[in-house]
Amino acid sequence: MRTLLLGGAGFIGLHLARRLIRNGHTVTIVDDFSRGRDDRELAAVQEHPAVAVRSGDLTTAGTWAELEHGWDQIYLLAAVVGVRNVVADPARVVRINSLAALHLLDWVEPGCRVFFASTSEVYAGGVDAHLVEVPTPESAPVMIADVTAPRFAYAISKLLGEAAFIHGGRARGVDAVVGRFHNVYGPRMGADHVIPEMALRATRGEDPFRVWGSDQHRAFCHVDDAVEAMLRLMDCTEAAGEIVHIGNDSEETNIADLAKLVLRISGVHAALEPVAAPPGSVTRRCPDLTKLRRLTGFQPAVGLEDGVRQTVDWYRRWWQA
Repeated sequence: MRTLLLGGAGFIGLHLARRLIRNGHTVTIVDDFSRGRDDRELAAVQEHPAVAVRSGDLTTAGTWAELEHGWDQIYLLAAVVGVRNVVADPARVVRINSLAALHLLDWVEPGCRVFFASTSEVYAGGVDAHLVEVPTPESAPVMIADVTAPRFAYAISKLLGEAAFIHGGRARGVDAVVGRFHNVYGPRMGADHVIPEMALRATRGEDPFRVWGSDQHRAFCHVDDAVEAMLRLMDCTEAAGEIVHIGNDSEETNIADLAKLVLRISGVHAALEPVAAPPGSVTRRCPDLTKLRRLTGFQPAVGLEDGVRQTVDWYRRWWQA
């Protein structure tokens, strides 16, 4: 099985690459290395004889012209992510995320299987407007509450990609699967997301311990479970042309309780200091996984405490290195 990972040097991408290698795939990773090139974990994966790693900007035609065809599976994971990155330059987010998707759709050959990584952020406006139920099914309406708000640039770019692959894939004979990720977390996801950000502040001994949006609720999905769901969807013929949630609906948690869990695992005693949530941050997020279960039989396997412990331990080692 020849598999192309676009954005494969990123958080989910590298975890997926490791799993694909174990499953016997030949993997080619293409990335612009915007996370940086001094990456020991990527270097370790690159040493495997079934892996090739290339540098490429997926927004430029030249990168695509140099890529050969003949892939069995393609995963488009490349995107600008993270609230700070999105708010800092929303125009860049729209440009990069949209162009990567549109270039791939123009380039891919009929009959190929493509996974497009989307996001639960497409529901945020509807949840806060009380138009979308939680847990949220794929049939819920998507809504951009304020197109001028920088934070929504990410959801807008992903909705464009979804529409491109659902409609364009059908027109071109491409089997496209859209996965809407819901709060995936785990080792090496960067420092700007809630669990690693908490882990690093706990490691530094912050007290009082600030908790943004302490009254909000999330259902977090460990990256190993997310990878399992992706692989199952790509092996499921019925998933072609479908939008499917990827997440964990079994352990929804309050953000203040999450902070207490991180502190306990870190061995830190600190008073919690509630802080207002960032503008545009949705009050509650939890996926309805009925469709994913029906198509693939998927069940989350990594409990929140075990997953957070693994993540905190990784970031503690990263901080000390």
